[in-house]
Amino acid sequence: MASSGSSGLLRLPLVAKVGICLGFIVFIGIAYFTIFYNDVATAVTSAKSQEVQLLDRLAQAEKAKHAYDRDQAELEERKQRQRDLNKVLPKDAAYPAFLSAVQMVADASGVSLVAWSPMEESSEEFYAKVPMKLKLTGRFHQIAKFFHGVGQLDRIINIEDIDLGKPKVVNDDVILEVECLATAFRSLPPQPVGQQPAKPKAAAGKNPKK
Repeated sequence: MASSGSSGLLRLPLVAKVGICLGFIVFIGIAYFTIFYNDVATAVTSAKSQEVQLLDRLAQAEKAKHAYDRDQAELEERKQRQRDLNKVLPKDAAYPAFLSAVQMVADASGVSLVAWSPMEESSEEFYAKVPMKLKLTGRFHQIAKFFHGVGQLDRIINIEDIDLGKPKVVNDDVILEVECLATAFRSLPPQPVGQQPAKPKAAAGKNPKK
């Protein structure tokens, strides 16, 4: 049977043989396209779609990271401004820090801080005054240096009601006694509309230092 079929195929005209071969090749090509190429093309299209999605997610993640970094930098800047503001205008009276700053300037200027006496605070709308009477002794230029040094401190401290007196000569130097009022300030928390700020408590009594 096979031999008879082969003999029949051999007896076909050349054109028929060529046609059969071409048809077979076309069939093979269609089968290849259907089975292999179509699957590969589908995989490539899917991969490209996933690439686009991943690139979009990456762009969104980078945008979110940029916004986060910007917010973090702004937060740190605000915190630093708040720290700087707290140095200038703290939230509480901080008498120990107040006195320590004054004592530091006195030591650097060469004057002697003889006594200090905290006074009762007085409140304004947004801040409170923190006054303290000071008594110190020193030469005139030392006292002037002390007042200048107080003005250079981070915390705002005003010196007023200056009273120079009782000069005396010590080892050919004229020593002056000075009494003055040093006033620092502190911030007050926002008050509800129509509510008066609470009256601050009186500070501790006189505590002279010699």
